[in-house]
Amino acid sequence: MALPIVPLRREDLPIDTIELARFMVGKYLVRDSDEGRIAGRLVEVEAYPPGDSTNHAFIGRRTWNASMFLARGHAYVRLTYGSAYMLNMSSEVEEVGAGVLFRAVEPLEGLATMAPRRSGAPLRDLARGPGRLTQAYGIGQSFDGFDLCSGQGLWIGRLDGAAQNGAEHEPDRVTGVTTRIGLSRETHRLLRFYEVGSPFVSGPRKLLVEGL
Repeated sequence: MALPIVPLRREDLPIDTIELARFMVGKYLVRDSDEGRIAGRLVEVEAYPPGDSTNHAFIGRRTWNASMFLARGHAYVRLTYGSAYMLNMSSEVEEVGAGVLFRAVEPLEGLATMAPRRSGAPLRDLARGPGRLTQAYGIGQSFDGFDLCSGQGLWIGRLDGAAQNGAEHEPDRVTGVTTRIGLSRETHRLLRFYEVGSPFVSGPRKLLVEGL
């Protein structure tokens, strides 16, 4: 049975990069295509707020980073290391460049579609890490600038509370925060948010700390 996921509206999203990053832990990333639906719960994200020198928008608007300057809730897709796409979401008001990087999801629907794209990787590793996530979802440069609040194609959502009435609710989960991964600047900032205890979170286990 398909999960009762409903799209997040732009007005649901906090107008602050750090608040939005924390808010997105536990929300859902959905891809609808001719191959069927892929869906997973976001368990790890990183914030890249205005003024952060590691933020791709720090240098100002360019053709390649223009999607970061769209109103919150739009996809910014960037090829890194020449081989891996990263999916980010614009995170402020229009004309303010900032983003939230989607680092990992817990795969819940469309596993049969994800697995071949990931060469048959085990469930835990299907979308554990930003490059694996985009590979499993089939996300490439064509999604740059896509409206993730559209409820179509590639979108973000939450469980429909009305559909859960009378059913077992999701367990309470704790959000933790640490420094970000793989940076050489701004390394002290606590801007990586994750679901405490989730085996689908990427990165070294020693980095994980108690939830806040």
